[in-house]
Amino acid sequence: MSDFAAWSRALQARMESALERAIPTHVAPERLHEAMRYVCLGGGKRIRPMLVFATAEAIDGNLTCAEAAACAVELIHVYSLTHDDLPCMDNDDLRRGKPTCHVAYDEATALLVGDALQALAFQQLARKGLHEEATAQIEMLHLLAHASGSRGMAGGQATDLSSTGHQLDLAELEFMHIHKTGALIRAATLLGGLCGKPLTATQHSALERYSHCVGLAFQVMDDCLDAEADTATLGKTAGKDAACGKATYLTLMPTAEARAYAHTLIDEACAAVSIFDDRAKHLIDIARFVVTRAY
Repeated sequence: MSDFAAWSRALQARMESALERAIPTHVAPERLHEAMRYVCLGGGKRIRPMLVFATAEAIDGNLTCAEAAACAVELIHVYSLTHDDLPCMDNDDLRRGKPTCHVAYDEATALLVGDALQALAFQQLARKGLHEEATAQIEMLHLLAHASGSRGMAGGQATDLSSTGHQLDLAELEFMHIHKTGALIRAATLLGGLCGKPLTATQHSALERYSHCVGLAFQVMDDCLDAEADTATLGKTAGKDAACGKATYLTLMPTAEARAYAHTLIDEACAAVSIFDDRAKHLIDIARFVVTRAY
């Protein structure tokens, strides 16, 4: 994993620079831009940007295009975290090891930060000349919009809120997480796949299967870590799911069984992208990291 560690560190540094350039600074409204930079910079695993780049590598795609797509998906992700932490949602005061946006600033600013980050995400993908094929660039915009909306991440969050305090079966729980967590992981993977020549049907199917399995495994591990890790390690409040009566994998199965299920999903994900041969190395590394991470 040493090669993956070096690759991921380099990519995290690249994304920090790209996000620095993307978010305005020293221009009005300065406080809003300051808050946007506060939530976006200096933290996070950058899993979704990694997926964009790893998929682009697997298809020999354009990495300049991948950088813009990675910025876009990370901006959507951070906007969702900023809104999720609000008192009207999950009401949390810690994110990535520091006070959440509404605590560091105020609720109105946090709301506007999320709105602005979402708009900025689509601005990244709408950049003139980003892709040599206009139809592919339009598909990138469509893909991210679908993943972010009521049929994707926002819809998954709505389901999560409405199911709090209720017992879900496995199919209901996975339906929620396919949307809340999985939709953006799928978008990140397929955005990377759009950064080059058109995918074959077999390649597209492989990436769909990979992202589906990785998305579910990611959430399984999140549930396990929320129950087992401490707040300092997680960088967010530990034990919050149980305290709030959230439906999780651990309400349906023991922790050991949940972890075994996550590893099975990851084995399926890695098998799916084996069609890309050695070019899938970083996709496989990311998948393995999902089930071995400590936070």
